[in-house]
Amino acid sequence: MTKVVHESDVLIVGGGLAGLPLALALAQGGLSVTAVDAQDPARVTDAGFDGRVSAIAFASCRMFERIGVTKYLDGQMQPINDIIVSDGRVREGASPLFLHFDHTEIGDEPLGHLIENRHTRIALQKAVDAEPLVRLIAPNAVRHVEYGSARVTATLSDGSLVHAKLCFAADGRPSPTREAAGIRTIGWDYGQTGIVTTVEHELPHEGVAQEYFLPGGPFAILPMVGNRASLVWTEKNDMAKAILALDDKAFADEIRARFGDYLGQCRPVGPRWSYPLNLQLAREYVRPRLALVGDAAHGVHPIAGQGLNLGLRDVAAAAEVVVDAARLGLDIGALDVLERYQRWRRFDNTALSLMMDGLNRLFSNDIGPLRLARDLGLGLVNEIGPLRRLFMRHAGGVIGDLPRLLRGEAV
Repeated sequence: MTKVVHESDVLIVGGGLAGLPLALALAQGGLSVTAVDAQDPARVTDAGFDGRVSAIAFASCRMFERIGVTKYLDGQMQPINDIIVSDGRVREGASPLFLHFDHTEIGDEPLGHLIENRHTRIALQKAVDAEPLVRLIAPNAVRHVEYGSARVTATLSDGSLVHAKLCFAADGRPSPTREAAGIRTIGWDYGQTGIVTTVEHELPHEGVAQEYFLPGGPFAILPMVGNRASLVWTEKNDMAKAILALDDKAFADEIRARFGDYLGQCRPVGPRWSYPLNLQLAREYVRPRLALVGDAAHGVHPIAGQGLNLGLRDVAAAAEVVVDAARLGLDIGALDVLERYQRWRRFDNTALSLMMDGLNRLFSNDIGPLRLARDLGLGLVNEIGPLRRLFMRHAGGVIGDLPRLLRGEAV
């Protein structure tokens, strides 16, 4: 029996929130791409698969527009107009000192948009279906990748083969592709669990996101389309386990004790999800004919909502490096080409990951002197306009050496 062989310029292992944007960006640059994902596309877009929403920074939104994703998100993008950061205790309310980000201070664009992950996946799949240079093979799994001197050969679970000049690992934190290549990671567990659910509320949220720091961890209230909000609720593992075991009424009471009444009556709707929280950083991003992007390269705490945006910055940088090399007639899988991508992204990812780690450690406690220091710090930054606007630009992803896609330009 003859094996099916797929020939492409690039193989992407993983067809998720990093893999498919990368495929679209590379295709825009004229490269043919085969993306392979072990998950069934219908399953990962089901409402019960993933209850999370992601804050897409406005630089990332520019890239979505440029690679043809935004047109499939009509009615699903909730603008983030303001962000309020405060500190407090359960049932005692927030400190009078807080930090307020108002998007009008830095331009007309919102600070970003909140999009349900499943709607982002639906939009990405539609964009891929419309792109002739991208082939998505799913559900199927990559069983083995052989890295040769001139190409990679991947063997899939159905016995078919993929030949390409370069392989990208975009297969998440566990990343079998990274592990098989012998790339080690460093990191640690936070002893925290992220609880995710959706609430409906009585009053309009006006596009205001809240980051409310409590002793167990941050309690984020993220505005969704309509009078709804996604809660990303961090607790110590033991407490999270007890909360998740509550019946619906007791669970709703715990939410109200933290949510307050500023949006009127609120009630949880739909299922509850939970995710263990940890930090994981790959020691290397590249090997000959292999590069890591997204969660395969770095998994961070969700405290600042930057996890997906870091991955999308990887995507924009990787696509630019590879497309530029192809235009110059270079070998896109050569180590010296891929090291440019590693130099571009590894320091930024590590610095931001450690900054989020530090914020979590600073705020996830009830130590009196630290509470006073962080409350004063929030209030001080709120009063210093240039510093406050610098933080907003960082949150929007427009600080530093930006790839063309994040500037809204073609790759």
